[in-house]
Order: sequence, then C-alpha cells, then structure tokens
Amino acid sequence: MNDNKYKKFYVDWWKIRKSTIYLIIAIVVIGGGLSFGLNYASKNNWFIQEEIGDAPKDAARIISFEGEVRITRAATRETILVTKETYVAAGDTIQTQSDGRAIVLMIDGSTYYVKPNSTVVVKDTNSLFGGKSVRVSLDDGQLNVRTEEQQNAQNIVEVADTENRLLPNTDASFNADQTSDGGEIRISRGGVETTIGGAQTTINANEFASVNDGKLSAREKLLAPPQQVSPDNSTQIVDAGGGVSVTFTWRDSDGNPAANYHLQVARTPTFSSDGILVDRGALPSRDFRLNQLTPGTYYWRLKSTGRSGQTTDWNAQWKFTIVQAAAGSPIDASDFKIESMGGRIYLVSGKTRPGMVVRCQGREVFSGPDGSFRMQISSPSPSAAVEISNDRGSRSGFVISLRNGAVLRRY
Repeated sequence: MNDNKYKKFYVDWWKIRKSTIYLIIAIVVIGGGLSFGLNYASKNNWFIQEEIGDAPKDAARIISFEGEVRITRAATRETILVTKETYVAAGDTIQTQSDGRAIVLMIDGSTYYVKPNSTVVVKDTNSLFGGKSVRVSLDDGQLNVRTEEQQNAQNIVEVADTENRLLPNTDASFNADQTSDGGEIRISRGGVETTIGGAQTTINANEFASVNDGKLSAREKLLAPPQQVSPDNSTQIVDAGGGVSVTFTWRDSDGNPAANYHLQVARTPTFSSDGILVDRGALPSRDFRLNQLTPGTYYWRLKSTGRSGQTTDWNAQWKFTIVQAAAGSPIDASDFKIESMGGRIYLVSGKTRPGMVVRCQGREVFSGPDGSFRMQISSPSPSAAVEISNDRGSRSGFVISLRNGAVLRRY
C-alpha cells in the first residue's frame, strides 16, 4: 500500500529583518508620491508642449487666441489655422476672422492684441548689437499695443502712411481701413513718435490723430466711448407672449459730448455679420427702441463721433436675456469630450438639445441642429463649469473634468 496517498507541503516561516520592512514601506510611499505627482502634472498639462518645435530665432509667439486665427508663413506661403501656441516669424501674416482674436508676445516684451477682422504683417523681429527691433504693419482692422519699461528696443507700428515708434510704458490703439487707406491712432498711456512724409510729431497720452490722404490730422483730446444705461448688463427680461420691446439708452462720458452715435445689437458676443440685428450709425439721440424681440440672449455696444469728427472705440459690450414666463424642464447633456491644445487651452465638445445656449469660462456658443456643440476655452483649473440654457428659462449646469470630460457634479 502506498504511504504517499496524500501529498503534504510544509512551509517554514521566513525571518524578515526590520530593515526589509522599512524598505518596503519606503517603496510604497515613494511610489504613491510619484503616482500623485504624475497625475497632478498630467492634469495641469506639464507634459504638453506649449511651443513650437522649430521656431526661428527671435520669433514672436501667439500666447493666447480665441475663435478663428490664421497665419500665412512667408517662407512657404502656407496658411495654417492656429490651434495651439505657436510662433510668428518675420514676414508672416496674422489674420483674424469675425470671431477671432490673438495675443502676441514680441521679443522686446511688448504685447500685441489683434482684434477681430484684422490683418497684421510682422515685418521684423530680431536682436542685433544688444538691442531688439520689432516692426509690424497693420493692413486692416484694429491692433492694441502695450509696451513696458524697454531697454535698447525699437518698436514700430506702420498704419496707412505713418510709422509710429512706441515709447516705453505705452498703451496705444491703431485702426486701419483697407478700403479708404486711412487710419486712426489713439494713445491712452505713454506716447508714440509718428513720422509721415518725413515730418515727425509726438502723440502723447490721451490724444488722438487720424491719417487720411497721406496727412496726419491735428492732435486732439482722446474721447471716451459712451456709457450704457439700460437695459442693465446681464439683466433678464420676461416675455409674457408676443415678443418684447426694449429701449436702449446711454449717456456721454464725462466731458466728452458727442455729435452722434453708432449702435450695434447682436445675437452673438463676437458681433459677426450673420448675428447682427441692428447696425445703426449717425444716431442723433441717446436712445433707440427695438420691438418684437423674441426669447434669447442679446449683446449691444456703442461708439460715438465727436464734433471734431473723431470716432471713439467701441465700449465694452453689455448683454441681456429674454425668457418666456413659464420655465421648461431641465436640460440634459452628454458625450462631453476634452481636447487639450496646450497652454491650458482646451476644446470642449458635447451633445444636448438643438438650439441651446452653451456657456463656459466666458465663452458662448449655440448647439447645432443635431444638438452638438464645440467651444474653445482657457482655464487654469483642472475642471470647468458648463451652463446650458434655452429661451424658455430652462437651465442646467455641469462641472466637468478637463482631463477626461467626466461629469463631476450637476447644479
């Protein structure tokens, strides 16, 4: 008879030193720390390249953008759509569409703000003999420039027939009209040395001058834009049925009497041509009535023309919302997706009901016929709040992760 009917296993206890236990604990703690650090770095885009690859020496950089912004490369004549932080070399052209704007950091530390519907050519950006040289041509649209305390730097903006050298600590706004070949120069801080036809003059803080037919107008006091009065910013107006009549009122800024006003009312915050409802210039009075407004969100802004012929910049836009008296059911949304563009810039997409207003981080879009939406935002946080509403007063809010699009909570 086989005595090995049942096989037996014997296990001896290991003798483990204290140092081994301490080593295992240290490995677990270090591993946990590394895991947390990698997760935090991933959420904050530490591993996403904000730049550019093969940027030429001394190139300018687009550090922020919204909407549609394009760059035409001088070297290849290729036109690219800006989707991340990128460089702008000498000879390149920046074009913004009606919903586009860009912030460009130059090598001398100055900041250029390219407004919608603008064309800007970067003619020069280099460092030579210890100094820095920037030269830009504004062909059409609006460009705002801010310089700091610069040393050994030359910063020139060409507008119409003028060359404008910006002095240190200057805030300036330049406008160019390609159709009339004219331009405008506004200085709110600092000053610029303007040269036209060989003659040089200095435009100082709070001064304005225009360029027409190769001549610079006499400098005059810079006029501030008019100030909105009603409807109040972000106010909500209830539509009991049949539409709403809204009276827009405004007043002149202190000490800046105007000859007439230009009012725009739009369904979009970018005031794109397809979203403008009212575009009335030469209004003699400080009010305007608009009838039969249906539920939705509206935006309005103003500029004025002084008695000397000077036209102000647009003032900051205000908005108001018209809602129906009876609120509807909550709005649902799904399929949130996040695409990181680098530099804490994200593309947020998802799906909800058709025709909804989607807001996030100050941006606003409408959902399409299939309910889909897509918007570009900038956020320093790993999460963002998305609010979806309609013209019947229904609203829903979602806090989503900017790492994977997961809904963290609803409100």
